Amino acid sequence: MAEAIAKHLASDVIDPSSAGLAAFGEIPEPTIAVLSEHGISADGQHSKSLRSEDLSAADLVINMTGRPGSEIFTKPPAPVEDWDVGDPYGFDLAVYRGIRDQIEARVEELARRLREQVHSPGMP
Repeated sequence: MAEAIAKHLASDVIDPSSAGLAAFGEIPEPTIAVLSEHGISADGQHSKSLRSEDLSAADLVINMTGRPGSEIFTKPPAPVEDWDVGDPYGFDLAVYRGIRDQIEARVEELARRLREQVHSPGMP
């Protein structure tokens, strides 16, 4: 969900890649449904597990596991932000919508911060 939202709202400052601690192998239908309600597509995406090379390539890691990143990543190569948005899996569409809305708000805030960095004086 977060990868699709970031691609949709902030592709000018975020090159998202999403992975989980345990991959389902596919994106659940309720996720596709609530994303499409906001005109967001997850085409080309698939559920995948986090690999060490993914972490090495990241400039920022957004942790949405519900556990503090300091408990999961012993030596992260990039800064970690903990976003406690919950996991909608197994719940009804209302829960999926609420989490989608939380992720959208957080992505918009992150994009705002990144745009400010890009456009601040002294930045190349």
